Amino acid sequence: MKRIGIVVLIFGASLTAFPQSKTDSLERALETAKGDLKVKTLNEFFRVYVNTDPVKAIEYTRQALALATEIDDQKGRAASYNNLGVAYRNQGALDKSLEYYLISLQLYTKLDNKEGIAATKSNIGNIYSFKKDHGQAMKYYEDAHKYFMESGDSTNLIKSLNNLGNLHNNVQEQDQALKYYTDAYKLAERKGQLFADPLNNIGNIHFKQGNYQRAAEYYGRALSLARKNTDNLLALNVLTSLGEVYARAGQFKTAQAYLDSAMTMSGQMQAFIFEPNILKSMALNYSKQGKMKEAYEAMLRYDVVKEKIYGEESSRKIAQMEIALDLQEKEREMEEIKIKAEINALELQKTRMIITIIILVLALVVGGFNLFYSKRKSITAVKRRSND
Repeated sequence: MKRIGIVVLIFGASLTAFPQSKTDSLERALETAKGDLKVKTLNEFFRVYVNTDPVKAIEYTRQALALATEIDDQKGRAASYNNLGVAYRNQGALDKSLEYYLISLQLYTKLDNKEGIAATKSNIGNIYSFKKDHGQAMKYYEDAHKYFMESGDSTNLIKSLNNLGNLHNNVQEQDQALKYYTDAYKLAERKGQLFADPLNNIGNIHFKQGNYQRAAEYYGRALSLARKNTDNLLALNVLTSLGEVYARAGQFKTAQAYLDSAMTMSGQMQAFIFEPNILKSMALNYSKQGKMKEAYEAMLRYDVVKEKIYGEESSRKIAQMEIALDLQEKEREMEEIKIKAEINALELQKTRMIITIIILVLALVVGGFNLFYSKRKSITAVKRRSND
């Protein structure tokens, strides 16, 4: 079963939960904030609510986008589009999510904002990972990871390590995946940051290996930490995994309780990207109990939801956006070549002017010297005639 262990990068986001004092301070700041500071504050609210109240989170970041557009705050627009990409990714609208990420990437590129470029590239890598285009995912992940390594951005480096672990796990390189997850968790521990995703993903590896008891232990640790961190999206993911683990262990009532909780949370948070996994696990749980009618109905719902999120229509739109991105990149390269050519032409013109000036100066010097020499020669000749 495909699990969702990918971490999205909200520009400048922390791994820890936002306490009530943080929300209160943002409320006070919003009352007096103006211009780009208000845009930044509104986007901060997105970070506060994205894992607990996504509807409210989207409302705040749309306000930020509207204001940023009005006052021409390009950095604020880039952050807002990135946030909208995160929101639509959670809802399972992968093509819409990618569209917003690409706009964000374009804006950050124009600003030469390397941190924003790296964070957005990491999120674009997530979309390709969901679509099982592992080559494209690796390209974007590695670009982002290189920047986080060079800049010493430990917060995003932890998330990047986790995402690279997921990618290697998806292509069955589990030893390398486990190394990435372990490095991510240890770095988070050293930095004193709460980060449950690597624990959940280590549980996924044990699940793949058929060690369900060990998997359940890691899932339990991840769930406890996710709840402590108020990370409802991860909690939802872990509940789904626990549901399947207990279904395979024959504890059907416990499994159904976890899966029902996950489905409820998915609806409340509009996190529809989790529904295919939940429904597939429900079908498994029903089939193991011999409830084939319920299992069949769950699989029918699974097929509908999966097609909507991962189907050909979504893939087609993403392919079109990828082509558009390539064209934009080519246009940008051509523009850079054109600008360089113009600069070279100006430099050549400047060089020619300098050479012309030098020639004129030399001509004047030579002319002056010749004039001086001619006059001196004339004076000498006159003196000679006078002496004669």
